Amino acid sequence: MNRALCQILAVGVLIATATTRAEVYELPPEGFDVIGAVSTVTARYEDTLVDIARRHGLGYEDIVRANPGVNIWVPGEGTEVVLPTQFILPPGPRNGIVLNLAEYRMYYFPEPKDGETAYVMTYPISIGRMDWETPLGNTSVISKVRNPSWYVPQSVLAEHAAEGRPLPRIVPPGPDNPLGKYAMRLGLPGYLIHGTNRPAGVGMRVTHGCIRMFPEDIEYLFPRIGMNTSVRIINEPVKMGWIGSELVMEVHPVLETAALRPEEVTIEQSAGELAVTVPEIKDPLSYVTEQFIATTAEKAGQLDWELAEQLIERSDGIPAPVGEEIKNAAASAAFE
Repeated sequence: MNRALCQILAVGVLIATATTRAEVYELPPEGFDVIGAVSTVTARYEDTLVDIARRHGLGYEDIVRANPGVNIWVPGEGTEVVLPTQFILPPGPRNGIVLNLAEYRMYYFPEPKDGETAYVMTYPISIGRMDWETPLGNTSVISKVRNPSWYVPQSVLAEHAAEGRPLPRIVPPGPDNPLGKYAMRLGLPGYLIHGTNRPAGVGMRVTHGCIRMFPEDIEYLFPRIGMNTSVRIINEPVKMGWIGSELVMEVHPVLETAALRPEEVTIEQSAGELAVTVPEIKDPLSYVTEQFIATTAEKAGQLDWELAEQLIERSDGIPAPVGEEIKNAAASAAFE
């Protein structure tokens, strides 16, 4: 790792210590797309991986993928636990809220005031189950509520009734409310970013489509996010970026999708033949290709496909080098 990156990461750590929020980082300068640093901690006798994850701004999938072979519930006193607290910033504009479902992670880019430093905040999230998938797209925060009541959707009422666990139509604020103490409603009807009364599930695919956060994380964010803040929901299991002249990549498992619903299948008839069109399901290498093209659009680079395939095999969410800048790309192209 080069000296410039170490200095940038050190600044991020100092900010985190000063604010007691380990998830707040200065935005890196131009040419750098990575925040944070990977580190390790030693497990105590009473620790679970879930406990360790929460203390360090990580979710369930984060900590489990980075520590294959370590027992989730009894890692064991003295066990070295990897903290995957280094992140390539998500592709696209760096403003508002970005929710990367494949990563189980939120990024919030507050609008800096004139002359002030720009920051990014990042937190683990839970997302919709395979049969209640969180939708992709662009929306915004349209309302904010403290101590919300949960108006249970009819579909959820029916599901619980069928399982013999009936719910009331309205769940009032309190310890039994799964929304926790804070909720932010999105422009997508029926979808919220909210807290939880079951924090152990943060960082998993367990919700009915909403975005769930640790109670302490949404408590910190709630007063800082304004009405109409943009929210971009993406599904990018592969992220790519630059650390100076070094090309780095971060890979997460591709999310499985539920069986296609009838309305997702398009049937067209032409010259007496039926053609069935289904949504594209991409393999990891397709995501790598897309991200490589996007990342090198303004800064030419070369990719080591063997290293990229090794990262796909790991899919542990930890950024690693996969290539480098081509400094004389224009001259090389002229003589080819």
